[in-house]
Amino acid sequence: MKSKIDYEEILKLIDLLEERNLTRFELELEGFKISIGRGQEPSLIPLEVNTSPQAAQTPSQETLPKQEPAQEPDDLFYINSPMVGTFYRAPNPSSPPFVDKGESIEKDQTLCIIEAMKLMNEIEAEVEGIVEEIYVKNGKPVEYGQKLFGIRPQ
Repeated sequence: MKSKIDYEEILKLIDLLEERNLTRFELELEGFKISIGRGQEPSLIPLEVNTSPQAAQTPSQETLPKQEPAQEPDDLFYINSPMVGTFYRAPNPSSPPFVDKGESIEKDQTLCIIEAMKLMNEIEAEVEGIVEEIYVKNGKPVEYGQKLFGIRPQ
């Protein structure tokens, strides 16, 4: 049995993961282990516990940052990222963006590109409407399920 796995075999495993709609795949061979996953898994973060008397004091309301929940309109249709990758608003750096905020769009119109593993994946509109919000900046990484666009259906 080989102890090395090449890049092409890893790509085949990723394709299999998507084809079978799996969220996680692990393979362990002699001295080699690979773990592939889609989406976000909850992770445990070890916490340090400070048992000093000063740690037991609760901070005053003035020291706590004020967080107001973001109010999202209920009537928007959201386009979410179907994969992990890099978000691009245009086909190349010298081209104008596929869409801008306030523009009217048609169903199946290309809204952006997500680059994943050197593959350019066009993300298309699922509804026709007006682009009310663009949640990601050009060239920034996106996660699976992350909100990309808010569309007001027409």
